[in-house]
Amino acid sequence: MSDASAAIQEPAPDGVNTAGARLFEIPRVSAVTALALAVADMIGTGVFTSLGFQVRDIPSGFALLMLWVVGGVVAMCGALSYSELAAAFPRSGGEYNFLSRTFHPAIGFLAGWISATVGFAAPVALAAMAFGQYFAGVVPGSPPLVLGLGVTILVSLVHLSGTHRGSILQNISTFMKLGLIAVLIIAGLVWGQPQNISFVPSAADFGYITGTPFAIGLVFVLYAYSGWNAATYIAGEIHEPHKSLPRSIIASLVIVTGLYVLLNAVFLYTTPIDELKGQIDVGLIAGRHIFGEAGGRVVAAFICIGLVSSISAMMWIGPRVTMVMGEDIPLLRVFARKTGNGVPAVALLSQLAVVAALLLMQNFEAVLDFIQFALTFSSFLTVLGVIVLRFRQPDLPRPYKAWGYPATPFIFLAVTLFVLTHLATVRPLQSLASFCTMLAGFLLYAISVRHGRKAP
Repeated sequence: MSDASAAIQEPAPDGVNTAGARLFEIPRVSAVTALALAVADMIGTGVFTSLGFQVRDIPSGFALLMLWVVGGVVAMCGALSYSELAAAFPRSGGEYNFLSRTFHPAIGFLAGWISATVGFAAPVALAAMAFGQYFAGVVPGSPPLVLGLGVTILVSLVHLSGTHRGSILQNISTFMKLGLIAVLIIAGLVWGQPQNISFVPSAADFGYITGTPFAIGLVFVLYAYSGWNAATYIAGEIHEPHKSLPRSIIASLVIVTGLYVLLNAVFLYTTPIDELKGQIDVGLIAGRHIFGEAGGRVVAAFICIGLVSSISAMMWIGPRVTMVMGEDIPLLRVFARKTGNGVPAVALLSQLAVVAALLLMQNFEAVLDFIQFALTFSSFLTVLGVIVLRFRQPDLPRPYKAWGYPATPFIFLAVTLFVLTHLATVRPLQSLASFCTMLAGFLLYAISVRHGRKAP
């Protein structure tokens, strides 16, 4: 990647205070790195931890795999919609940028607030928790909390050293992760001992797929796919974003959906369901059944490397959202500060502090339930914005238009609304806590607007 740079002014969303907006450097992130970033952000904690929670209420192999197929289709519909917005508004910030332009700066601020507080910090904490659990499978007796916090700090230090080193870490760890998954799939199909489970649909499967357990299972699955929009958060740093972003996002989802379905099929094919129920380290358990005790430790070690890739992706893109908010809003201007090599250091260290606080909770399922309502709601509004913009601004230049419109955004909206409804019903306390977090964002926006009016 070239270090050559020139200053260009990026337009801020309409209605957003641009006092003190920074001059952006020419993007230095390639399409390959954007693809690796999306793959890394998706393939992480979710696929190596979700199955243990899903099998508790869904005993059907077909219904369990359909969870991942449906999740992939929904994520693809969302990705096609996000790609249209990212090509039309190629600025870093993700939902903060899109919703500010589509609806109102307050809505954009809300999405940015979610991302800045828990949207990225919580998934990092979940990945760090999983890292500690899997590492304990490699070296028994290792302290999971210390390990999780330690790996997050080390990754953060790499990203503080500059985008170039961060890109190297991202690419290497991501390709190692993909290699591990390929080995697991092939080895499981060749050497695994088949379990008493069928992947052929039965009459009972319709009830499983339309029931509440399936909807709750989708919460875990959509979390596992949630990195599909990762590249949109650094759109302002990507080379030719109107071309590279749609290609990177769509290609990453095609790759990940295939791997997710095959990997979960191998887990179910090789490992008794009773051993998976309620367990976080399903990859380690399946690895022991495929390779034996020693081989299982090797698998756990490679999964740890894969989790480093996920932590790296989120510690890279999360601070960029906070940084862009700091550029637009005087009250948050401290988060726009960058080091000499272009890293938003204050934003990154702030996210690291939130990760540390969440790690102290040490409750994987509670953290996931807490963040998923807010993240799903934010994605729902963003995809809805594609439809709104088609009516409000039909002449808006759109270098890329969502394939399959209007079916694709409607599919995404229908499924995510289904999940939100069931979350609010089955997990009312966690959903309420998530909603209160959003209300706090609106309060902070009101304060920031008042502060902005008084700013010189």
